[in-house]
Parts: sequence; C-alpha cells; structure tokens
Amino acid sequence: MIKLAGASEFSEYSSIWHCPDKKPKAGRSLFGARIVMKKFSLVLITVFFSLIGCFKSDKVQAGQTGTESALESVERWTNEYGQGLKITTPHYEIFTTLLDKEIICRVPTFMESAYNSYNYQLPGPIETVTKFRIYLFADRRQWEDFTRDFAGEQAKTYCAIKAGAYCHNGTCVAYDIGPKRTFSVLAHEGWHQFNSRHFKFRLPSWLDEGVAMLFEEYRAEGGKFFFEPTKNEYRLNALSNTLLQNRTIPLKELITMNPGDVLASDQTEAVMAFYSQSYALVRFLREAGQGQRYKIYQRLMTDSLNGDWPLDEASKSMAADRNVPRTILWNHIVGLALFQEYVGYDFERIEKEYLSFCIQIAQQ
Repeated sequence: MIKLAGASEFSEYSSIWHCPDKKPKAGRSLFGARIVMKKFSLVLITVFFSLIGCFKSDKVQAGQTGTESALESVERWTNEYGQGLKITTPHYEIFTTLLDKEIICRVPTFMESAYNSYNYQLPGPIETVTKFRIYLFADRRQWEDFTRDFAGEQAKTYCAIKAGAYCHNGTCVAYDIGPKRTFSVLAHEGWHQFNSRHFKFRLPSWLDEGVAMLFEEYRAEGGKFFFEPTKNEYRLNALSNTLLQNRTIPLKELITMNPGDVLASDQTEAVMAFYSQSYALVRFLREAGQGQRYKIYQRLMTDSLNGDWPLDEASKSMAADRNVPRTILWNHIVGLALFQEYVGYDFERIEKEYLSFCIQIAQQ
C-alpha cells in the first residue's frame, strides 16, 4: 500500500527534501513501476500520479506498445535547484525539476524509443549495463546554476548556448524550451551519450553532430515515438538559407571543424551552416544515389564502434582518448584521414555531388 503523508506534513515538506542514505524500499507496484513516496509536496504528488496514469492510459489505448516497461520507478530527488523527481527506465536515470505533465509523462517512453533508434545505426544492438543519466530542469536559471556547479571550466561555453542542452562527461543536461524542442534536444544529446560510452573511437565532429540531428524530428503514434530524419524542417530551413546566401562551408573545411569553436565565434550564420551541412552530409552518405554510399556509412560507424579505423597508431590514440578535446587539429588529422579512406580522395567530385544533394533536399 502507498502511504501518503498527512496534509499538515505537506506544507512542512513542500520545499525541504531529504534523501535517505540507504536505498528506499519498494512501494506497491503499479504497471511495473517501483513507487517511493514519503512526504511529497502536493505538486509532486499530482505529477507523480499523473506520470503513473500516463502509462496506464497508454497501455489501455495502444495495446502492447512497450510503454509499460519504459517506467521502472519514480522517486523524489533532493537537490538545491527546485522540487524534483528521479525517473528510472531500463536504460536511463532522469533527474528532473520540470513538472509539466505533458512532457514528463512522455519522457520515459521517448528516451527508450531513442535508445532503440540509436542501436539501428549499428549492425547489431548494444545492451547498456549502467544507466545513462539525464538532468532536465524546469527553466534556464536552474540549468545555468547546475551547469556552473557541474561542468567546471566548460561551464562558460555551455552557458553560451542560447537554447538547448549539452552532454558533458557522459551526462545530458537540458531544460524546458517547449515540448517539441525539449524532446528534440534530449534525443540529440542522447546520441552523444550513447556513442561516447559504447564506441571505442570518437566520431569526428561533423559525423557525431550529423547523426545526432537524425533524431531531432519525430512523431508520436499509438504510444510510440518514430524518428523521421528526412523531415527535420529546422535543419532543412537552415540549409536552404545557407545555400541562398551563398555561405556554404567548403567540404574539406566542414569535416575538420569543431562545433565548440564555431559556437564560441558567436556567428549565427556559421553555426547554422555547420550544423545544417553536417546533417546534410550524413544524409548524403545514407541516401544519395539511391543509397550507393550507405554501406560506406555503415562501415565507418561499425569500425568506430569496434576500434577498427585504418589509422596510424598516433591517430588511433587520439581517436580513443576522450580526455583530449576534439580541437580543429584533431578533426583535421582524424576527420580528413577517415573521410579520404572511406568516402574518397576526389573532393572536387564528391563536393559537387554533395552540394547537388543539399539543393535537392532543401527544396523538397
């Protein structure tokens, strides 16, 4: 039985939280979720039962959609930033002060759907043993306060992000920027989490960011989420503007760029060009010429996963060492070598095909 605190206790504990040192005992199981509720505020109780109710509703309306198993447990989260919950799924621990039921009810299933989609980039699924960690805050102030405490020297760079999220040391940190965009950035950063843990070699920036943008567009149907990389209007519009303004980044320069340096320049056009063109370049490898380079794309990803890139020992060391920032030098050495090895040396011909593909998808 779930035991709720009395009304007088709610006011006392509405903004004061205490996490026990020992793991709390499981409460009554609802739809497979472990319930831990002690002296919650009225707001959290409302959100708590709404979250459980979402999974009951999905189960009834959508049949066996996988939503039942997407939620393992819900607990209170003690923190200095706001009232919070810890939501646990098979592959994620989500710490959140965002109590918007429209978002919170969907987060567990969304992230598990994204996890499955990340695996589709590989020849076979990878099973994650240690859960990924996500922090999702209610507003930017909480997000910035946490970032200054969490990210150390990188905090200034992250706080320069105008609206979005970041992945630092394998942890995703986001805040509410509206339901649609919040889910988009969670899926984007979730890819960075996934490959940084499982891939033996780091991906060059254009490839890492390009793949991440494949998960920014999605649709919800019958309690499930489906990712639609070809319908990413935000990136397609940016690509169209880049082409119209004749501000395209040359291909050889694009594959050696580091997004951190682009963001630090505070040049909106350059930032939009880098991301939209990286998105288009990944799609180019997957789709152009009726998928003639798709096997190249798969081999590039698989060899990164297994640590089989055909690089010299010094470059392999650079690719494997995640403690060294991906600078322009790193991208230039590794990114250029990989592109030439897997895609080709004839940059003039490849760039012509690539730009033609960019125009094609921007006009669709």
